[in-house]
Amino acid sequence: MGRSLIVEADGGSRGNPGPAGYGALVRDATTGTVLAERARYLGVVSNNVAEYSGLVAGLEAARGIDPEARVLVRMDSKLVVEQMSGRWKIKHDDMRRLAAEAALVLPPSQVSYEWVPRADNSAADKLANEAMDTGGQIARDYPDPAVGEAHDDQSRGEDQGRRAEETSGAVDSSARPATDSARPATDDAAAFDTPSRPSGARARFDGAEPLTVVLVRHGQTPLTVAGAYSGSSVPGPSLTARGRVQAAQAADLVYRIGRDRWTDLPRPTAIVASPMVRAQETARAVGRRLGLHVGSDDRFAEVHFGEWEGLTAPQIAERWDGHPARWLASGTEVAPGGESMADVGDRVWAGLQDLLARGTGRTVVVVGHAVQVRAAIGRAIEAPPSRWAGFRVPPGSVSILRLWADGATELTVVGCPSEP
Repeated sequence: MGRSLIVEADGGSRGNPGPAGYGALVRDATTGTVLAERARYLGVVSNNVAEYSGLVAGLEAARGIDPEARVLVRMDSKLVVEQMSGRWKIKHDDMRRLAAEAALVLPPSQVSYEWVPRADNSAADKLANEAMDTGGQIARDYPDPAVGEAHDDQSRGEDQGRRAEETSGAVDSSARPATDSARPATDDAAAFDTPSRPSGARARFDGAEPLTVVLVRHGQTPLTVAGAYSGSSVPGPSLTARGRVQAAQAADLVYRIGRDRWTDLPRPTAIVASPMVRAQETARAVGRRLGLHVGSDDRFAEVHFGEWEGLTAPQIAERWDGHPARWLASGTEVAPGGESMADVGDRVWAGLQDLLARGTGRTVVVVGHAVQVRAAIGRAIEAPPSRWAGFRVPPGSVSILRLWADGATELTVVGCPSEP
């Protein structure tokens, strides 16, 4: 069993339902030191949904500190404390979903709940109000004295080295020129295929470094829930409340790249996104988490569904007998008034090649859509468009490609869910 942590969480809604947000922080149970703070504006939701959202965020932050920790959750919501303790039933669908989500973050045997007066939960309340006032998101992590001085010194040295290389924005001045001579040639080719390369990763013996591309699919929208075709012919829709949570979870996962997930990869230093509203909202969540500006590129937009836009699969099948099946099976069939998957692949690949030409030895986050992500993966591994529909990319998921200047590629990750 790990250490003891305290999670303080709160949520508020100015109208109930109304503009809402949550706040959460994690303390060391022994010293009271604050180790992490989380807060987020949620849009228009109820007070209870905001409170549950704060609970989920606080537990996730605690898990990031120590997944084996014993966690005491303190909240001034009697409802949440009693329901999560199993003494009261949960009747509301949104709260039932969030409660189930909270229960999956850590094993229930590691988590206990305690009600506290509102005055004793002021720190979490302050964070929630800050999120509502700014309409933004907060993700702050603080030095952990329990880690030890030696580890802190090492981490500071690594962070300083990385900060010297990182810049914000879609254009990354830290990138190395996209050439196969990124490192000097040597007769001892094996010197470049070092033990730092994880087992199973693509071997290179010339020292050439790739561009790492992190493909993030946007979070859930109302059309995702409805099962409707949502393309690029209209700007919307926006993310749902769950979609905003997924975007924040995707941002947390992307933040971990080069830190404690996929540690051999460079940390992200640039973000570019589809211009669609749902992708921009997701990208801004990632940008806030990384402290980076979000660029935009039309080539990463979703497929143009033409006359199918906003319709469900059964509605399309009824009006265009056999056409949707051919569109999926062939990858080259064009939607009426729209695009084929192969068309999407052409423009997405051109966008990725431009990123590659701007430099290697770096990681760029590209936030987009289901077909767009599948097209990027398909082109990277030279799979025919007829196979692209077989790549599973859930909302808020992360996929990773590595692209070399000589045309070599690596498919590192496909559709890794960011939700617990």
